[in-house]
Amino acid sequence: VRGGASIQSSGLFESDFRYRQKQAGDEKRRLAIAAVAMIEPGQTVIIDDGSTAGGIAAHLAELRPLTVITNNLAVIQELSGLSGITLIALGGQYNKKFHGFFGLIAEETLRSLRADVAFLSSSAIYGAAAFHQDQEVVQTKRLMMAAAARKYLLVDHGKFGRTALHFLTDLRAFNTIFTGGELEPPAREELEAAGISLTVVDNRD
Repeated sequence: VRGGASIQSSGLFESDFRYRQKQAGDEKRRLAIAAVAMIEPGQTVIIDDGSTAGGIAAHLAELRPLTVITNNLAVIQELSGLSGITLIALGGQYNKKFHGFFGLIAEETLRSLRADVAFLSSSAIYGAAAFHQDQEVVQTKRLMMAAAARKYLLVDHGKFGRTALHFLTDLRAFNTIFTGGELEPPAREELEAAGISLTVVDNRD
């Protein structure tokens, strides 16, 4: 696709944020609801640029007071002006495709911050590792992980068995990985056998 502006993601190009928001919507909502149980009032929380992790923002009002650090413009827009939320918006260059801020300014800011918990997403999971198509996004996510005492990955089942250009991290770096009950049992067993903590969120309907 010209300029790398893809609708569906591939190993080289991630799909547009707005397209990703509409994919696996029910599963992503379930993951967000389950993940917010990891947050306690008064904590500092990092949310990355992903559409899955970004879904947590809709459930933070009941956990106030909180400090939220994010480069995700959708999260910034949702939380701005909400009383009881101290919002730290990471600066940097705006990336339309990822609907977030990246680059030197965002990276330097992250190096100066510390958080209790970070919630991240990834576009591809293969074996015991997470991958992403964009090196700048990878760098930002790694710095978010380094800044947080606890780290959680939120990925819908469709991300498993896929790879992308850049290695992000070993999955064992996360306290647990939230995914939907749609993930096939053999894939779950393989991850757990590798020592990876997996939290499977079933459809409660």
